[in-house]
Amino acid sequence: MSDASLTVKPAAAELEGLLEGYRRELTGYCYRMLGSPFDAEDAVQETFVRAWRSFERFEGRSSLRSWLYRIATNVSLDMLSGRERRARPMDLGPSREPVVENLNALPEVTWIEPIPDGRVLPEGDPAEVAIAHDTIRLAFVAALQHLPPRQRAVLILCEVLRWQASEVAELLETSVASVNSALQRARATLQATELTTDTPLSVDAADAELLERYVQAFERYDMEALTALVHEDATQSMPPFDLWLTGRDDIFRWWYGPGIGCEGSRVIPTIAANGSPAFGQYKPAEGGGHEPWALQVLEVRDGKIVELTFFLDTKRVFPLFGLPPRLD
Repeated sequence: MSDASLTVKPAAAELEGLLEGYRRELTGYCYRMLGSPFDAEDAVQETFVRAWRSFERFEGRSSLRSWLYRIATNVSLDMLSGRERRARPMDLGPSREPVVENLNALPEVTWIEPIPDGRVLPEGDPAEVAIAHDTIRLAFVAALQHLPPRQRAVLILCEVLRWQASEVAELLETSVASVNSALQRARATLQATELTTDTPLSVDAADAELLERYVQAFERYDMEALTALVHEDATQSMPPFDLWLTGRDDIFRWWYGPGIGCEGSRVIPTIAANGSPAFGQYKPAEGGGHEPWALQVLEVRDGKIVELTFFLDTKRVFPLFGLPPRLD
């Protein structure tokens, strides 16, 4: 049954199956809008609830896909109303010295959260997969949060999903001129953050051997070996703390200073996050074994690690990535 032929509500099981077929792409859309996998999941679920309740009013003039995107956009805009934008530590100020006095948690800031690739990346056309891969990267999702919500929707629909301006105008119930104007303003804002969809964010495929060497060196806490793997201009952040570090020297000063408790950690690979390799880090526990400490998300470019993000809210993110609650 094609989208356009859905003028009569199907049986419950059939409609549920049709809606589920759009879950992954709608999750990707809502994640880019909201910056959180948990908010995105809630938004998609609310989209399906609204679609179910109002299906009798769906007249089939547009495709089921377009209709669902309209609902998902309205849900996302409702969720963003009156809310502060999500951020990364580097969005809030300059990097600082790697000393414990600079380690501050900001409870009023809502942080960008990681998402497993399998929740959002499409299957099939390699070009579509590449675009999706590039536009879920942490830096890109963070850049999107600088846009007002409607501009954000326009840019994602036009630049990421490749919708025509006329299709977006119909979805947002506005004019093509308004869509083009919003798109221009959104592009200008992204250019100010040095991220544009005209210059893809793709990097060389993460080198499996490099990552294996990283895990071994980190578990040994071998700074000499890590020096060969981490770029001299690399950055590190640790949400929910606002401190972020720039430069390999400062990163290692932190690891051997306030972060010395990470010595003896176990590091295990997990599902890729935001188009990047990810690992669960477990610190030595006082009573033996290892307890969760961070989801590490690494950016690799030209054979070196250029960015390390340590997500410390393990109670939320470890289950999302199928990581065990403890290593004994």
